[in-house]
Amino acid sequence: MTRVLVVGASKGIGREVVRQALDAGHTVRAMARSADDLEIKSGDLEKLNGDALNATDMKTALRDVDVVVQALGIPLDMKMFTKPVTLFSEATRLLVSEMEEAGVRRLICVTGYGAGDSRKSINFVQRVPFKLLLANAYDDKSIQEELIVTSDLDWTIVRPGILTNQGKSGRYRVLVDETQWRNGVISRADVADFIVEQIDSKSMSGKKPVLVRFPL
Repeated sequence: MTRVLVVGASKGIGREVVRQALDAGHTVRAMARSADDLEIKSGDLEKLNGDALNATDMKTALRDVDVVVQALGIPLDMKMFTKPVTLFSEATRLLVSEMEEAGVRRLICVTGYGAGDSRKSINFVQRVPFKLLLANAYDDKSIQEELIVTSDLDWTIVRPGILTNQGKSGRYRVLVDETQWRNGVISRADVADFIVEQIDSKSMSGKKPVLVRFPL
C-alpha cells in the first residue's frame, strides 16, 4: 500500500487519480483549496484543504507520503489569454523544494502536449490556435517542466493531448520517443489510469511521455 499525495485533487485528472488510486489499494491524501467538496468517500482517503502556493500547507501535505501526483489546472477564461500564467511554475518551484527537504523523491506531474520540448512537434495547422489560446499557460508549463527535470527528484512528466470526460478505456498510446509525439484526444480517466500505474513503477522514471488515444 503506497501513500499518495494528489495536489490539485478536486477536479479533472486529479479527481480521477484519487478515485483510481483508492481502487488500486493505495492510501490517498487529496489536497486542494476545496478538498472538502470532493465527493469520494473511503477509509483510505484524507481530504486536506490547502493552497499549492503556501509553504506551510505543502509541508503538512508531504508528511508521511511516498509519491506525489501534481495535477494542477486553471480556469479557462479571458485572464488565461491576456495575462501571464505563473501558477504552474510557482507551485512547482515550491513543491520541488519542499519535497527535497522532506525526503520525498517520487513525483508524477501532469503538464500537457505542447509543453517543453514537445512544442516543436506541433504541426503547422495546430500551431496558430495553440499560440492564440494556450501559449500563456504552456509557456509556464514549460518552466514547470524545467524545474522538475533539473531537480534531484525521481520524476515522470505526463503530457496528455486534448482532454475529454469520457470513461476509462485502457486503450491509449504512450508516446515516449520524440519522433512519435503528436497531438490527439484522450480522456481524463485514461490519463489517471496511466498515472496510477506509475505509482509503483519505475518504467517511466526520467521520461516525458505524450498520451493520446486517437491521434489527430
